[in-house]
Formats: sequence, structure tokens, C-alpha cells
Amino acid sequence: MSPTHPLQQTPDYKRNGTTTLFAALEVLTGKLSANAFYPKHTNIEFADFLGRVADAHPGVELHVICDNYATHKHQNVKHWLAETPRASLHFTPTSCSWLNMVESFFGMITRPCLKRGAFSSAKALPATLERRLADSHPDPNPITRAPSATQPP
Repeated sequence: MSPTHPLQQTPDYKRNGTTTLFAALEVLTGKLSANAFYPKHTNIEFADFLGRVADAHPGVELHVICDNYATHKHQNVKHWLAETPRASLHFTPTSCSWLNMVESFFGMITRPCLKRGAFSSAKALPATLERRLADSHPDPNPITRAPSATQPP
């Protein structure tokens, strides 16, 4: 490997499946209040996850920041929102995932875990990520973003 030579897969590389991680990050505390792994990323899984978030925060108003993925706007999700009036979704602009703090958190957690990782099955990946979450986030802090050079003070 060298800077001019790209990473290559061996001929015996086998993809063992994928997993979807949904997580609710409390921006004021830096704590993960709910997270779940699913084999797919459909409206059914997302609505189930929203239910987990609501269960983790009984009796409070919920403001969930999401990207513009079509799953998050599906009729099943709208139905869940109608049944849960204390919850509302807020969508980041298209191509602005950096505005969603949980996306940055995902990067910090998954990059070291996934880079050059080899997993024997789709079930091994969530277990590894769960360990990584537990090991790397024992003392959560509020999520802040320093202003960039282009932002006015």
C-alpha cells in the first residue's frame, strides 16, 4: 500500500450483509438515549425506533432532527407522529448531514471500528459497534460545534 495505490479487496472478499444503526443523541448532554440496530432501513424500523425514543423520554416534548431520507417522511411515520403529538421531526437541508450532530457522532464511533474491519456475519457488526459505543462514550459531554471561519461571530 502506498498513497498512490488504492485499497483493493482480495479475490476471496465476501460481503456478509449490512446493518442499520438508529440513535438518539441528546445534544445538551451528549448522551445516547436510545439506539437500535435493524437489518433494514425502512419506515417500519424507523417508526419502531421513534417509539423507543418516546419510551425513553416519557412526558416530554420530543424534537427529532433527521435527514431528508424518504423513509423518514413515509405515511407510516406520519401516522406515528399523529398518534404522538408531543413528537415532531425536523429535517436538515439536502446534502447537509454535517448539521445533524448524530451523524458526526456516528463517524467518530464507526470509522475506527469499521476501517479495515472484517466481520464474519451481519450479526457480528452490531455486537462490535455496541462494544465500541460502551467503551468510547462512558462520560458524555454536551455537543458543541465551534463556529467556522466563514460564519460571522
